[in-house]
Amino acid sequence: MQTRGVIYIHSSPPAVCPHVEWAIGRVLGSASRGATVKLGWAPQEAERGTMRAERPWTGEPGLAAEFAQALMQWPMLRFEVSEDPSVGVDGERIMHVPGRGVFRAAMSAAGGIMVAEDRIRALLATTTSAEALRGGLDQLLGLEWDRDLEPYRHAGGQAEQSWLSQVS
Repeated sequence: MQTRGVIYIHSSPPAVCPHVEWAIGRVLGSASRGATVKLGWAPQEAERGTMRAERPWTGEPGLAAEFAQALMQWPMLRFEVSEDPSVGVDGERIMHVPGRGVFRAAMSAAGGIMVAEDRIRALLATTTSAEALRGGLDQLLGLEWDRDLEPYRHAGGQAEQSWLSQVS
């Protein structure tokens, strides 16, 4: 069973870019076979002196978490990894912002974040005001990560597009 998703590197220092490509290649399984992953890097207009790239991928469900784990080696990266839902497996979106860390959530087929019923019930049971409820919902939805990443998502030109496939 295969799924697909997208890796968005929103900002990376130029010196780290080859390491990011190596880490992605290692997750895909291509590094051990001598193949390399080359991303279409472009200057990131939202943060002078950094680069951006994005790449769709195909592979086994759960690969998004492996990409995110590999990319977290460099805490200065801003990135997102998405994985589409597949048979019996929810999709997910993982966002990383320097100084804020990682946000991970289930994702619907339409790309929206899904919040589990038990998390909403726990929030309702522990909040005492409308403001606290609003803040708790914002946290469950990753609003602070979205706010930080939004200028990076839209800055810069179109990155080169090609599919990355997991080698079995």
